[in-house]
Amino acid sequence: MGSGKSTIGRLLARKLHTYFLDSDKLIENFENRTIPQIFEEEGESKFRQLEMECFNWIKTSVKGTVISVGGGFPIYIPQIREAGEVFYLYTPFETIVQRLDSRELAHRPLFRDLMEARKLYQQREGIYRQLADHIIYNENLEETLQRILEIVEKGA
Repeated sequence: MGSGKSTIGRLLARKLHTYFLDSDKLIENFENRTIPQIFEEEGESKFRQLEMECFNWIKTSVKGTVISVGGGFPIYIPQIREAGEVFYLYTPFETIVQRLDSRELAHRPLFRDLMEARKLYQQREGIYRQLADHIIYNENLEETLQRILEIVEKGA
């Protein structure tokens, strides 16, 4: 949702000499259609089902990989920690809106109405904090990446 998790995830994977996976991209590739198309054609419940299938595959098949998950993933799949260490990249709502241009906002099904998106952000934020092993304040790309690397390297 514009928090920078895909950008940071790719950079982190490169620094760690490992792979990067984006759960939304996995779902889109598997379904051969975009997330907005899935929402439009079959609704949010179908998308959440696909997220669960994606999670089960990740949990059983993927090791040593940086994974970026969609914004609803931790909400609907609270057992996310079973797949590995969870980092929450805290990004203020206003920063997210600034990062996304109008075209990007239009392609995010749950982000088309900014008032509703803010409510959703506020609802999810507390859950993200509860499920995270690490909360990283994400304002500066390089600083965020460095903080994550320090944590990962300590745990290695």
